[in-house]
Amino acid sequence: MTTSSPFRILNIRLFIAFRVFFNARFYYPVFTILFLDYGLTIEQFSILNTVWAITIVCAEVPSGALADLLGRKRLLVLTSLLMIVELSVIAFVPITSMTIIFWAFLVNRVLSGLAEAMASGADEAIAYDSLIAEGNPAHWPRVLSVQMRAKAMAGVISTTLGAMVYDPSMVNGFLSLVGFDSDLSQQTTMRFPVYLTLVLALLAFWTTLRMREENEAAEPRPHVTLATIWQAGLITLKAGRWILQTPLALAVILFGMTYDHVLRLTITLTSQYFRQISLPDASFGAIMAALTILGLVVPKLAEFMVDRFSPAQNCGWLALLTIVTLLGLTGFIPYLGIIPIAMVMIGLMLTAFFTSHYLNEITSSEQRATVLSFKGLAFNLAYGIIGLLFAWLIIYLRADLSGAHPDWSSQLIENQAFKDSFLWMPGYFLVLGAAIALYSARILNKTKASK
Repeated sequence: MTTSSPFRILNIRLFIAFRVFFNARFYYPVFTILFLDYGLTIEQFSILNTVWAITIVCAEVPSGALADLLGRKRLLVLTSLLMIVELSVIAFVPITSMTIIFWAFLVNRVLSGLAEAMASGADEAIAYDSLIAEGNPAHWPRVLSVQMRAKAMAGVISTTLGAMVYDPSMVNGFLSLVGFDSDLSQQTTMRFPVYLTLVLALLAFWTTLRMREENEAAEPRPHVTLATIWQAGLITLKAGRWILQTPLALAVILFGMTYDHVLRLTITLTSQYFRQISLPDASFGAIMAALTILGLVVPKLAEFMVDRFSPAQNCGWLALLTIVTLLGLTGFIPYLGIIPIAMVMIGLMLTAFFTSHYLNEITSSEQRATVLSFKGLAFNLAYGIIGLLFAWLIIYLRADLSGAHPDWSSQLIENQAFKDSFLWMPGYFLVLGAAIALYSARILNKTKASK
C-alpha cells in the first residue's frame, strides 16, 4: 500500500531525524580552536584531519557493500555507536599528558572517519527503498528538500549555541544571571559543545534502532564472516563495474566531485578568509549560523531545478555559479566578501541535492548503498588531493614571497600567500571542469551512438 505523503513513512521521518542528529555538531564553529585549546599544535591538527580523510577513503566503499549485504540498519546502528565512542573519548580525556591527548584525538578522528563512511549511502538507501515500497520514488526531491532544511535549522541552533557555550565569559555571565556564582575556565567550557553533541549521538542511536529494513523478516541478513566479507568485495566490484558501464552515473559522480572538492576546500578555509576580509573572530559563529539559514531556501530551489531542467542544464548552472563564486573570492573585499562564501554554501547544497537525486533515480536497490559509497569515495579522495595541492601551493607562494620581499614579516607573507592561493582556484576549476565535460560528453555520445 502506498501513501500520498512520503513523510507518513516511518523510515523517511527517521532518515531526516538521523541526518539532523548526526550532522548538527555543536563544536563546528570552534572546530580548529577546540583542538588547539586542548593543547595540540597546528601541525598535529593537520595530521589528525589527514588521518580522518584517509580513514573515510579506505572505509567508504567497503562499508557501502556491507550495508547492501548485511543490512543498512545494522550499519547505521554501528555508525551511531561509533559516534558515541568518538565523542566520549575527547569529552572525558584528562588534560594531564599531551601524548594521551594526541592519542585520544587520533582515536576520535579514526572513529569519526569510520562513522562518516558507514553513514554515507546507507541512510539514503534505506529511506529510498522505503519510498519505493510504501510511497512514490518521484517524491524523493521533496524528502531531500525537507531533510536539508531540517539540517539547516538544526545547524543554526547548534552553531549559535555551540559558540556560546564554548566561551567561558558568556557561560559565567549566564550562570550569574540565573543566580549561580561561578568562574568556569576555558578548559572546562571547551568541553561543553562536545557534551551537547554527545547527547545528539545518543539520539542518533535511538533513531537507528527504530528503523525498519525492507524484507528484513522475510530475508534474514547474514552474519559477518570471511564468506560475507568476500561477498561484499564481489558486490563492490559489481557496483564499480556498473558505474563505469553507466555513463550517466559516472558523469554525475565526476561532475559532483569536481564541484564538491573545490567548494569544500573553501569552506574549510573560512575562518582564515574571514580574517582577511576584516571580520572580527568573535563574529565567525554568528555569521556561519546566519549563512546556514540558506539551507531553508536552497532545497526548494533545487527541487524546482530538477523538475524544470535536465541534468546537463543543471550541471551548466552549477558550473556558472562555481566559477563566479571562485572569482568573487579572489577579491577579498572587506565585509562584502561574505557574499561569495554564501555562494559557496549554495553551490555545496545544490551539488549534494543533484548527485543524490540523479544517482538514486538510476541505481537499483541491491547496490544503492555501494554506489552511493563510491560517490563518497570520489568526493573525499578529490578533497584529500586538493588539500595536498593547496598545501604545496602555499609552501611555494610563501617561499616566493620571502625571496621577493625579505623585509616583510612572516605574518604578512603568510597572509599574502593565502590571498594569492585563491587566484589559482578559478583556473584549476576551469581546466578540470573542461576535462570532465569533454570526457563525459564523449562517453554519453558513444552510448547514444551504440543504441
